[in-house]
Amino acid sequence: MRRAADTQFLANEALGLFSRLQTVRSFALGMPMVLAAAVSAPAQAAINAHLARVAFDLRRRLRDFVRWVRSPESQALSTDQAQARFVLLKLRFNNLLDQVDIFADVFSQRGEHGTGVFMAGLDALAEDALNLPGNYYDPPPLICFVERGHGAAIRRARTRLPGGDDNPVGVIQIPRERMVGSGIASSLIHEVGHQGSELLGLTKSIREEIDALVARGGPQQVGWQLFSRWLNEILSDFWALGHLGISATYGLMSVVSLPSYFVFRIGTDGPHPFPWIRVQISLALGAALYPHPQWAALVEQWQALYPTKGLAADKQQLLKLLLSLLPEFAKLVCNHRSPALKGRRLADLFPVAERQPAQLQALYRQWQAQPELREQAAPSLAFAVVGQAKADGQLTAPQEYAVLTALLSRWALNRARTYGLPSSALAQPLLSANGTSFKSLTTTTHEPQQ
Repeated sequence: MRRAADTQFLANEALGLFSRLQTVRSFALGMPMVLAAAVSAPAQAAINAHLARVAFDLRRRLRDFVRWVRSPESQALSTDQAQARFVLLKLRFNNLLDQVDIFADVFSQRGEHGTGVFMAGLDALAEDALNLPGNYYDPPPLICFVERGHGAAIRRARTRLPGGDDNPVGVIQIPRERMVGSGIASSLIHEVGHQGSELLGLTKSIREEIDALVARGGPQQVGWQLFSRWLNEILSDFWALGHLGISATYGLMSVVSLPSYFVFRIGTDGPHPFPWIRVQISLALGAALYPHPQWAALVEQWQALYPTKGLAADKQQLLKLLLSLLPEFAKLVCNHRSPALKGRRLADLFPVAERQPAQLQALYRQWQAQPELREQAAPSLAFAVVGQAKADGQLTAPQEYAVLTALLSRWALNRARTYGLPSSALAQPLLSANGTSFKSLTTTTHEPQQ
């Protein structure tokens, strides 16, 4: 028999969790932000519905535990066995708090003056880059937040959150040091590419093609094996190129501009290509998508920034092999077809025709005469035009900043007008009485009534 004091202790511990669970509320009730900085209504609804489901399930399990631990049937179990049941509930409670904190990082930034509006504008850019025409998949909501550090990251939608629950939205972390310039679009759309590539199963289907080349053996085998290993990151860079043109490569160059030791640090066991060859891959893919002399000029610039002269002979040999394979590799990626692509080439999924350098340059000239037209353009197209103009020397960095901050604010304002005020469902608390009050649990000395 378990002592009455042990039963009371476990019941009080469970009731303590129940009390703290009351503090988990809808973000719509607690986060100060101007309407233009708000997370989109679909994202808010998905997050609140997810947290409500987890919270209500935990509430039910806590209520059932209190009833059970006070009931005669539980007395047959030892104190440590009852404790084992309780600690599982405590772990689940901590899982819920971890999930709340993931989304709270996003929502709390929306209250920062200026930053919140910029984040909402970047939400619009992310959604534009994920929503491919053609109904290839059901795109999940995406939300952005800014973080210190050098690189970007994504917690993809429909992957596991702490506790094993499916993430209802894609959460994209972007580096504060890139706010605000055209390079931010390169980092952001790269992360969007991770989500899109997964939805299309691109890594798996393209890797099957590469593995067939690896199976041939021969002196090129090592090169193809490395492309296969790096494919996930390469495809995300390709996604950025498909929307941004040369601006994607310039953004990548900014990210990987590090001391030479790191740029040529060849790790063959990780998912990322080493920086020097990663830029070369982006250049090769860009030239395949958008034939233009600017790519050859940028190849020369990259090699001038990081010359290979003086590298060890084995590194020189590997670089030579990889460079020799790049034209064939770029062709393979651009021409890839799979059932998920509905028989189309991968390159055809992206707005490549309107992102050709001549098209972007023409739009820039038109927008100079009619600035209001750029506000009507898709966010990714606007970043592509601005990035091309900067690459052409038509736009300085301060001018770029002024244009992009104005556009981010405009897109945020347009989203606020589109979604309007949150519905009553968004403002609904995550917890409610639901038939059994908290008071009934704290005052009942026997099994509570249903």
